Amino acid sequence: MPATVDLCIDARWIVPVEPEGALEQHSLIVDRGRVAALVPSASVERDYVTRERVALPTHVLLPGLVNAHTHAAMSLLRGIADDIALKPWLEQHIWPREGRFLSPEFVHDGTLIAAAEMLKGGITCCADQYFFPDAAARAYGRSGMRALIGLPVLDFPTPYASDCDGYLQKGLAARDAWKHEPKFAFALAPHAPYTVGDASWEKIVVYARQLDLPIQTHLQETRDELDQSLASIAMSPLARLDRLGVTGPSFIAVHCVHLADGDIDLLATQSCQVVHCPTSNLKLASGIAPVARLKARGVSVALGSDGAASNNRLDLFSEARLASLVAKVATGDASALPAMTVLRMATLDGAAALGLDAQLGSLSPGKQADVIAVDLGSFEHQPCYDPISQLLHVAGRDQISDVWVAGERLVEDRSLSRLDPSELATLARLWQDRLQ
Repeated sequence: MPATVDLCIDARWIVPVEPEGALEQHSLIVDRGRVAALVPSASVERDYVTRERVALPTHVLLPGLVNAHTHAAMSLLRGIADDIALKPWLEQHIWPREGRFLSPEFVHDGTLIAAAEMLKGGITCCADQYFFPDAAARAYGRSGMRALIGLPVLDFPTPYASDCDGYLQKGLAARDAWKHEPKFAFALAPHAPYTVGDASWEKIVVYARQLDLPIQTHLQETRDELDQSLASIAMSPLARLDRLGVTGPSFIAVHCVHLADGDIDLLATQSCQVVHCPTSNLKLASGIAPVARLKARGVSVALGSDGAASNNRLDLFSEARLASLVAKVATGDASALPAMTVLRMATLDGAAALGLDAQLGSLSPGKQADVIAVDLGSFEHQPCYDPISQLLHVAGRDQISDVWVAGERLVEDRSLSRLDPSELATLARLWQDRLQ
């Protein structure tokens, strides 16, 4: 007796990520928001009755991309301070504007615009780190995408909170308000070792352990950050955090550009998660993260876009391709970070970094049906000898035609189903008039 299921998507190729490789002329079976099976397309009518069937004869299906680090609301600051190094970029341009304009409305509107951009680019889940997480949650809820929402902590006042205790109190209240939303997870998100003191880190560790929350932070992004730490306490920022009990499998270290061998050993020994943001690191002249060395030591590395203010695009296809190319140049090894490795970094390794790999990151039966379709049918994407290589080196986010999250089609034939692009453009223009 054929099984009745909600959805069948027929595709030219399916790249499930786990196991590696591409399946030809296969179909993805989805039921109740989850992956039910991957089967040859010729067998579908025999084995299934489908409530909906979608034919994508020139497409690759793969898991939704996981943007493992961003500041979504900063989409409203896109391009406002380009071609400036990190320290003056923050101190002279970003922080002063945040001090004047940061509000729940700013965060909601900026996050909504960012969510739409990410969805159209095939990103179905992100790790967000910014202020007013409750406002961000409202925007993600409206968009339909998934998010690991960071609860910010700093040791200096902002329009959001005045001190460490205030940040923690407000952040945990937001978590309590949204923790039953199935598409959301939460993390404690202290900004960086240089903006959060030891006493605050100790509080963060206590809350993280008590509530089983990951900790994500910017780490050793610039040479200046590392040098100042070595000069003041004779240890790297990572070694300091390890001394305070911060490190471990649920520690998400973002950037990690400037790492000594001892730092890499520590990250490996403690099974920490690293997020590589190549475009932001290059644009701010921070440097090139030693991704090949990290992976050689067994450290899991995911990909992130960082915020649109320091990248200008929330585009994980661009990040994946750049990560591969930069690694080849940095190591002098053309085989460094091949296509399948980087594709995994953008999907399953990203989900693992956020502690969500049991649910996301591959098209394995039982996992959430977060799926994207990439159209390789046009002449500029031909010939196609290897669809996995084609995804990395030829395709881009403009080839994303359809996106499903938990089986719901949020992008259909390149159009958003929940959000109105004209409304988003109006919001962006209104904020531009205020911010410039």
